[in-house]
Amino acid sequence: MSVNWIMLIIGGLFETGFAISLGKAQYATGKYMWLWLSVFVLCASISMYLLFRAMGGEKAIAVGTAYAVWGAIGAIGTVIAGVLLFKEPVTFWRMFFLSSLILSVVGLQLTSTNSH
Repeated sequence: MSVNWIMLIIGGLFETGFAISLGKAQYATGKYMWLWLSVFVLCASISMYLLFRAMGGEKAIAVGTAYAVWGAIGAIGTVIAGVLLFKEPVTFWRMFFLSSLILSVVGLQLTSTNSH
């Protein structure tokens, strides 16, 4: 796995972080709301920077693939965090579609080329 893919995966995890921080900010007030919004800004900045870096350099990941994988990692992480942190429901159909999203991301990675 190239450095670009590692940066993309970490960037996707930070995308999960910014989504979670927005969810936490919704339930917070005062200084805690501002703390969560600050975490959002930090996570969003790191996530976007890592996405940018993953799409450049010698082993660049194609823009369409990088964005789809980055977004999917964030979405998958956010669904899992929603279940664990926000007590969102675990239903057959949610898990079915989450699984199909994971398979799609793996397929994109396996068929990705390093051309722009």
